Amino acid sequence: MSSVPSRLFATFLTVLFAGVLSCSAGNRAATSIPGPAVDAAISSTPGQQTAVVSGGCFWGIQAVFQHVKGVVSATSGYSGGEAKTAEYEVVSTGETGHAESVKIVYDPSKITYGQLLRIFFSVAHDPTQLNRQGPDAGTQYRSSIFYGNDEQKRIAEAYVAQLDKSKVFPSAIVTQVVPLKAFYAAEAYHQNYAERHPDNLYIVYNDAPKVAHLREQFPDLYTGK
Repeated sequence: MSSVPSRLFATFLTVLFAGVLSCSAGNRAATSIPGPAVDAAISSTPGQQTAVVSGGCFWGIQAVFQHVKGVVSATSGYSGGEAKTAEYEVVSTGETGHAESVKIVYDPSKITYGQLLRIFFSVAHDPTQLNRQGPDAGTQYRSSIFYGNDEQKRIAEAYVAQLDKSKVFPSAIVTQVVPLKAFYAAEAYHQNYAERHPDNLYIVYNDAPKVAHLREQFPDLYTGK
């Protein structure tokens, strides 16, 4: 989609012609998946670490992780391309290499990197959709894990392999596990979009259900903040 109104128009068409419950990534039945067999240990001391993921419109991904215990902040932005093209209208062409991404700052003494990935795969997006999520299509909506170090790479690759082997999804996982080169925060009007626009049709049909699934599937990790 090339603009916020375009996203709303895409949602309108989804509702009108296909039915939101059958076509929306946000409203699909959340998939219960096992925790990662390979993960970091819970830290004995508080601190801050960073995870960056992408999987469709960043509004919904940000909204999910803002409701996860142990997450200090979640910021919408762009990863995969160059600094000069990290602007919404340019990224929306699908030709910049960027993906709409979310930077998650978390306390490793409260939640692990693997637990974050479990939420990412379970309720935040559909990892079997190639270059699209729900009504949004294009490489900027691809499913990616941008690892920041060797440990994150090891955990992410092992988890994708584990989930594919267990066949918990009806199709193969298409999530890319790639190095994080840089993260560029998105424009101010994109930040906390779901929280600030709860009645927006796109949020109602595509993103609010993801937060509901988080609350239902991970009550011990859900926070209503």
